[in-house]
Amino acid sequence: MAVALRLSEFDLYNARLRAFLLLASEMPMTTDTIPARLFAKGKSLPDKPAYHVRKGGAWEATTWSQYADQVRAASRALMGLGLEVGQTTCILGFNRPEWAVFDLATMAVGGAPAGIYTTCSPSEVQYIIAHTEAPVVLVENHDQWSKVKQERERLPALKYVVLMDGAEAVDDPMVLTWEAFLARGEAVEAGAVDARLEALDKGALATFIYTSGTTGPPKGVMLSHHNLTWTADCSVGLVDALQTDTSLSYLPLSHIAEQMFTLHVPITTGSSVYFAESIDKVKDNLVEVQPTLLFAVPRIWEKFYAAVSSGLESAPPLRQKIAGWATSVGRRTNELRNQGKEPGGLLGLQYRLANKLVFSKLKPKLGLGNVTVCVSGAAPIAAEIIEFFAGLDIVIREVYGQSEDCGPTTFNSPGKTRFGSVGTPLPGVEVRIADDDEILVRGPNVFMGYYKDEEATADTLIDGWLHSGDLGKFDAAGFLHITGRKKDIIITAGGKNIAPKNLEAAIKNHAAVGEAVVIGDRRKYLTALVSLDPDAAVAWAEAHGESATGLHESEKLRADLDAWIQTMNQEFARVEQIKKFTVLERALSIEDGELTPTMKVKRNVVHAHFADQIEAMYAE
Repeated sequence: MAVALRLSEFDLYNARLRAFLLLASEMPMTTDTIPARLFAKGKSLPDKPAYHVRKGGAWEATTWSQYADQVRAASRALMGLGLEVGQTTCILGFNRPEWAVFDLATMAVGGAPAGIYTTCSPSEVQYIIAHTEAPVVLVENHDQWSKVKQERERLPALKYVVLMDGAEAVDDPMVLTWEAFLARGEAVEAGAVDARLEALDKGALATFIYTSGTTGPPKGVMLSHHNLTWTADCSVGLVDALQTDTSLSYLPLSHIAEQMFTLHVPITTGSSVYFAESIDKVKDNLVEVQPTLLFAVPRIWEKFYAAVSSGLESAPPLRQKIAGWATSVGRRTNELRNQGKEPGGLLGLQYRLANKLVFSKLKPKLGLGNVTVCVSGAAPIAAEIIEFFAGLDIVIREVYGQSEDCGPTTFNSPGKTRFGSVGTPLPGVEVRIADDDEILVRGPNVFMGYYKDEEATADTLIDGWLHSGDLGKFDAAGFLHITGRKKDIIITAGGKNIAPKNLEAAIKNHAAVGEAVVIGDRRKYLTALVSLDPDAAVAWAEAHGESATGLHESEKLRADLDAWIQTMNQEFARVEQIKKFTVLERALSIEDGELTPTMKVKRNVVHAHFADQIEAMYAE
C-alpha cells in the first residue's frame, strides 16, 4: 500500500529552496513566467508524463518535452497568424490539451488569453470576444463554432477561428483545423518565440478571467505574470504539492482555480494532469485515475455525500454499526490532525483498524484512494458535509478567494485547519476587516484591475487593497469566517458567479410583474419569487378574461409567465436560467421591510419572509 509522506516544516523549507534554485538554474536569462517554467520542465523532465488523455480505453501520456514542443509550435502558429504583443485570444471549449497549449502559447508570445464558459449563450460569447478584441478564437467543436458564427457580424476584430484537434473541418475561410493552424507556424523562425518569451515583463498582463458583475456584462479581471507565478508557488507550499502528484482536470478552465490546478501548479512542480473525458465521465475517470490532489466545488462534494449516505443507509445493520464506529474514530483522528498532531495510543490503534475495515475500502470506490489533499472552493460548503467526510478520513480543506486575487486569499492548510472557517491568510498576503466588516486583501496575488473599466477598478482596488465585497471576521486563532456578502452576486453550488439583477430585470418586463427576486445561493439551480404589480395585474387580468382577485393562483397567468421565462432563458447561459418560479400572493412592500424607501429589494428580508416558498421550489 502506497504511503504519502508529508514533509516536516524544516524539510519543506529546504525542499522549496532547492526547487527555487533549480528553477533559477533552468531559466538564467528569462523572466519567470508560467510559459518559461513549462519550457524549463521540457528540458529538466523530458521523459516524465506531463498530462494524460484517455484514448481507445487507456490513458495516453504526453511527456514534458512533448508538451513544451506543442506549446512552442502553437506559439509559432499564433505569430504566423499575426498575433502581436499585447493582443488577446479567446478559448471556448471543455478541458482539453489544446485548451492548455493555446492558453500557454498565447502568454508565451506576449498575448493574453481569455477563457469562455462552454455554457455561455451566443450573445455572451460575442461580448467577451468583442470586449477583448481577440483576432483569434479557439473552439472545441461545431456547437461552439456556431455560437461565434451567429455573432460574427458583431465581431469586427475577429480574423480566425481554430478548431480543437479531431473536430471536423468547416467550409469557411475564417475557420482553421488544428493541423492547418499549426501549419501557419512553419514559416516562423523557432527563435522568434524565444525572443518574445525573453521580452516578457513579470508585471505585464498575462491572462483574463471574466467574472460576473452585479449589474451589466461580465468584467475582465487582468492578472499579471507575477500574479500567476507567485500564487502558483504559494499554492505549492500550502498543499505540499510534489512532483509525484496527480490531478484530474474537469472543472471549467475559464475559472482561475481550475487553471491553477491544471496549468500553473503542475507546471511549477512537474506533476501530472489527467484530462477528464467529459463531465458525465468524471466519476468513472476519478476511479480510474485515483488522483492525489482533488479540487472540487461544493456541488461535487454534495454528490459524493448523497451517494455515500445512500449506500450506508441501505447497508446491512452490522455494516452500518461498523461504519458508525469508524466515522467516530475518523472524526476524532482528523480533529487532532487539523491541529498538526497524530493519534496515538488507543485512538491510533482504532484508526488503523478503521482504516483497514472501512476507509481503505471506501475511498478507492470514490476515486479518492490515493488522495492526500481535497480542496473545496468557489462557493461556501455546508459544515455538515465537511464533518461527514472527516469521519470517513477524507478531510476537505476549504479555500476562500476570488478571481481578483488569483483564487486563494485564505486556506485551511494541512495541520492548520478549522472546520467552519475558510482558513488563515496565505503567507505574504495581508487580510484585514474594514469598519463595515468587508474583507480587504493586499498582496502579490491581487489583480491589475478590470479591463477597460477604470471606474470599477477604482471602486474595487483602493490604495493597493482589494475590496472583496464579502463580509467576514477573524476568530481568536486567526481563522477567517465568512459572514455575508456586500456584493449582490449569487454563487451557485457549482461555483458559478451570477448577477441576479439581469435576470430579475428580464422577468419584470412581463406586463403583470412588479418585482422578481432570483434565488440560488449555494443551490443547485436558480429559482425566482415573483410578485405582481397591483395595477398592472388588474390590466392583465382584464385583457385575458381572468379575475384580478386571487390572480396569483391563476393557471393562465402561470402558463403565461412560464412561457415568458422560458423565452427569456434563451438569452442566458444554462447555469443562469430560471428552473422554477413562485408567484407570491402579495406584492413586496416598504411596510413589511422587503423594500427600501428607494424601492430596492432587501434580499435577506425577502428570504426570511418567504422561506417556505423558497424551500418548496427545491424540494425533491
